[in-house]
Amino acid sequence: MSTTYAQRVGDRLRNIRKQKGLSLQDVEAQSSQEFKASVLGAYERGERAISVPRLHKLAQFYDVPAEQLLPAEPGVRRGEVPIPGGVTLDLTRLNDLDGSELEPVGRYVSMIQVQRQDFNGRVLTIRRDDLRALACLYEMSSDELESRLHELGVTDVPV
Repeated sequence: MSTTYAQRVGDRLRNIRKQKGLSLQDVEAQSSQEFKASVLGAYERGERAISVPRLHKLAQFYDVPAEQLLPAEPGVRRGEVPIPGGVTLDLTRLNDLDGSELEPVGRYVSMIQVQRQDFNGRVLTIRRDDLRALACLYEMSSDELESRLHELGVTDVPV
């Protein structure tokens, strides 16, 4: 049986919601009933098409780019699987420091989240090569940047 576009959109909506750790009822409650569980479930099953304005509002609710709620074209890869052995960043703390010296780190992390389609919003592990690239922006070694990230509470593991 072939999958319709509405079903593929629904799969994306469900995946993002689950990455956020939310049930359909959670979304309804946290959105002050803007997104009813039954309607969101129908979107996710592909039984009902979502309008562009609703898709945009749902993307804002999930705090993800709207295009991430749409399926990729068949055969096109969206992102890479995270490579273990990197540095784990506390995204909540990083967001709390918005407008700080870590603004380039935040932009870089956002790009990685889009590539990986990883929108859990709590933690993100970056590769050592990513840390080294970021350190170049700050004109310091990757060890120095990792230490600074730890000082600011963005990483939980001391160097």
